[in-house]
Amino acid sequence: MSASISNPRTLVNNIKNQSTSPQEVTEAYLNRIESINPKVGAYLQSDSIAVKNRAGEISATDSPMSGMPIAIKDNICNIGSGTTCASRMLENFRSPYDATVIRKLNEAGAVILGKTNLDEFAMGSSTENSALGKTNNPWNLEYVPGGSSGGSAAAVAAGLAPVALGSDTGGSIRQPAAFCGVVGMKPTYGRVSRYGLVAFASSLDQIGPFSRDVYGAAAVLQTIAGHDELDSTSLNEPVPKYLETLDRPLENLRLGFVEEWLGEGVEDSVKESVTKSVDTYRKLGAEIVPIELPHSKYCVATYYIIAPSEASSNLSRYDGVQYGHRAQDYSSLQEMYEKTRTEGFGEEVKRRIMLGCYALSSGYYDAYYLKALKVRRLIQQDYLKAFEKVDLLIGPVTPGPAFKRGELVDDPLQMYMADIFTIGANLAGIPAMSIPCGFTEDGLPLGTQLLGPVLGEETLLRAARMYEQECSWHEKMPAL
Repeated sequence: MSASISNPRTLVNNIKNQSTSPQEVTEAYLNRIESINPKVGAYLQSDSIAVKNRAGEISATDSPMSGMPIAIKDNICNIGSGTTCASRMLENFRSPYDATVIRKLNEAGAVILGKTNLDEFAMGSSTENSALGKTNNPWNLEYVPGGSSGGSAAAVAAGLAPVALGSDTGGSIRQPAAFCGVVGMKPTYGRVSRYGLVAFASSLDQIGPFSRDVYGAAAVLQTIAGHDELDSTSLNEPVPKYLETLDRPLENLRLGFVEEWLGEGVEDSVKESVTKSVDTYRKLGAEIVPIELPHSKYCVATYYIIAPSEASSNLSRYDGVQYGHRAQDYSSLQEMYEKTRTEGFGEEVKRRIMLGCYALSSGYYDAYYLKALKVRRLIQQDYLKAFEKVDLLIGPVTPGPAFKRGELVDDPLQMYMADIFTIGANLAGIPAMSIPCGFTEDGLPLGTQLLGPVLGEETLLRAARMYEQECSWHEKMPAL
């Protein structure tokens, strides 16, 4: 591997002290993409000429993202490349504008390497629902990288990008981060602008970073966070300088631990690695406090009413009229709608649209959607009460490690259950992150999840950095 490919902290230092240049770093990543991406399938598109030209325009500045290569999940709009959402519906769509996060990254001097694969319209937990390509887990190419941001996680794990952007609606950053052995963070809802993110479930979606280390996640978040008038849900709150406090250990840290999270259905490898993570924090001086979240058992059911309901509304715009795919052979407007959506959407997207339409239909709205909103409020209150007692929560990201490709394709319910520990943070709107914490006997990565209160990203990042300084799991790389 080229010396220019390293963890984000080292890259930033090397660019600042001019021991390497943005052009050299970019060239190294492009060469690695050319040789490794055919095996992994992390990228859907990458224009090496445009990327090199961009790198040539950059001179070193004080920005931590100056000259930093970054991969972008292909449901985030940017000028100059397609925004496909890994769907036939948008296969040939090119955005006429940049998402706010893209604008901020460009202003900070980042170099966008390309767009990464995902489950179609971010609906899935394995990146197997992509209509445009297959992504493999870099640690074992027969296994999935997780989803829906599987391409971004795989790109970082395989050394095809030091950092990446993903989106998290029910765990779509944290779950693939755990499966691929990298750092992944979902910020507080509204901390990062959603303007230019193709909507799945608007009250749940949030853009966040992947990185080889906690420093990279902090650097990306510091760059993209902040109020945006173009997003009505954006929080008008000051953004801390996360990097300034990152290496400062937290004193008197109180970590909440929910024992039911390591109960039935959780694999022994996950139980063991999370327990060791808790022990590490205890050794670092943290107080471990038992916590109960009585309504967490309803998270999956609540999510799979609210998210498909919002998705069915958001995806109604893809009708073949203004942009995107349009069926070629039809005899009426109604038939054009039907054929366009039948041809353009994959099976999982159709499944969720139908679930949402049913939950919102006359006679069922009160019984399903309205009730789900009430339960969501109870789930939020559970977390609020928990954070009155502790600073952060700690637990598993997923019930098990990555699974083999094709293993759960025909079992959507089991696939949905893979998100059982991540969904709660989205329903409550709180920040959460996955940090590497070990491997199975078969060499598959495992992750520990940290969850914080609203706008608690600084504490989350510092706590994650404490663990990272004590353990070296984030330094491991797959042999590709």
